[in-house]
Amino acid sequence: MAKKTIDQLDVRGKKIFIRADFNVPQHDDGSISDDRRIRATIPTIESVLQRGGSVVVASHLGRPEGKGHEPAYSMNAVAQRLRELLAGIAGKVQLCSELPSQAHAQAAALKAGEVLLLENLRFEKGEKKGDAQFAAAMAKYADAYCNDAFGASHRNDASMLALPLAMKPKPCVAGFLLAKELKFLGETLEQARKPFVAILGGAKVSDKLPALEHMIGKVDSIIVGGAMAYTFLLAQGVAVGASRVEKDLVDTAKGILDLAKSRGTKILLPLDHNCGREFKAGTEKKLFTGAIADGWMGLDIGPHSAKLFAAEIANAKTVIWNGPMGVFEMPPFDAGTLAVAHAVIQANTSGATTVAGGGDTAAALEIFGLSTQLSHVSTGGGASLEMLEGKKFESLVPLDEA
Repeated sequence: MAKKTIDQLDVRGKKIFIRADFNVPQHDDGSISDDRRIRATIPTIESVLQRGGSVVVASHLGRPEGKGHEPAYSMNAVAQRLRELLAGIAGKVQLCSELPSQAHAQAAALKAGEVLLLENLRFEKGEKKGDAQFAAAMAKYADAYCNDAFGASHRNDASMLALPLAMKPKPCVAGFLLAKELKFLGETLEQARKPFVAILGGAKVSDKLPALEHMIGKVDSIIVGGAMAYTFLLAQGVAVGASRVEKDLVDTAKGILDLAKSRGTKILLPLDHNCGREFKAGTEKKLFTGAIADGWMGLDIGPHSAKLFAAEIANAKTVIWNGPMGVFEMPPFDAGTLAVAHAVIQANTSGATTVAGGGDTAAALEIFGLSTQLSHVSTGGGASLEMLEGKKFESLVPLDEA
């Protein structure tokens, strides 16, 4: 699945269209609260600028209606952050004043070393529809296409699929971020060193079912934490009190446990639980081992579970982690996620390949200040999960093979 990358392209005097994923969270005043996705694409942009090319970069942001400019979803804050990150590298970073399909004049005026950021792609309804006409308009802006938007690569939006198809036979390549994501999330799963441990957490079993089913038989063990663990515990006949459970999936969870047993994949569930009376900060808390009493909800794994999981992770040569162990945003229910993070980092230090994916997992690692201590932390939420499910992304097909 290796694709030609941006550094293999002669970019001098050329305009490169970079599809990035700048779909970043913002505060109420519009300022960016987490710029990781912007920072992740800077090396790709730099590679073009430093070798004498210019860049037209585009992304979606949020969910505008697709009926034209909506100030709340403007790329203004992204443009300002790009200026800061590219200071001393880009001659100029400007935000296009027109809609994405009407940027011809500004794209044509770009000089070497300059960056033009298009307005939010979803200001035009053609983006979500995968519209070929919209893609054809943007295809005229550049001499080559570069996909560096792993976080959107599971979608067939116009800028992801119709645009590279419209730009053929011009070069269509992968950016550094996309190439890294494909290496770690694609190749790691298929060519993993054993023992291979998967850690799945988060709120809902339904979100992780396809990934669970795909991994059984491929991995040696699956650690299940977060609220999704309570559906599995209920399937085993363990009382879970007022914990979040998807009752319609209890039988499915039982089937997954049986399937794992038949295929030789060990599933580890929490043995103790840090519980609260209510789902809110400052709630009364209590530790339960085994069954959870009525009126209490599991909000994090307990210390015994954390030690059990850490011991399993310590033996691993490959670790893939998607989803927190508890409500990490609400201390003290962050302890389980932090303990697992330290165990994964210790495995990494001992030579294991460690990959974390999913928005909540990445956010937790950022809060803990640990995101640089794994082999790779994915920028893709839904995209990383779909890759763990074994899905193939149509948007990658038009990219030139290495």
